[in-house]
Amino acid sequence: MTDTAEIERQGLAVLERFMAALNAYDAAGMDDCMHFPHVRMAESKVTVYEAPGNNPMDLFDRLKAEDGWHHSAWDEMDLIQSSEVKAHWRLVYTRYREDESVIGRYDSLYTLTKLDGRWGIQARSSFGP
Repeated sequence: MTDTAEIERQGLAVLERFMAALNAYDAAGMDDCMHFPHVRMAESKVTVYEAPGNNPMDLFDRLKAEDGWHHSAWDEMDLIQSSEVKAHWRLVYTRYREDESVIGRYDSLYTLTKLDGRWGIQARSSFGP
């Protein structure tokens, strides 16, 4: 029997840690929240990060230069399907400038998997850059 409440609790913890690491520009912290290979779909591209250390932080440099990105925040976090080893999340996040003005709000789907007893983000698809 699937304990949905526990899967949701653990998934939310992973997603919150991931966002904190992203905002801290902490590639190792982001890697710690992922499973590999990790798939990212954005801007009509599919990128596979084969192992920890492959997360291209230049995306954030580009966001800073182009839009003045300072941080992001989850707006909506809904567990929509789950089993003992996989969970699909519907997520919405907003990117902000330092003055809290909004750059954009983006819908996403994340797949979290439980490998070796640990939940991590295995794949993510976003309408944001």
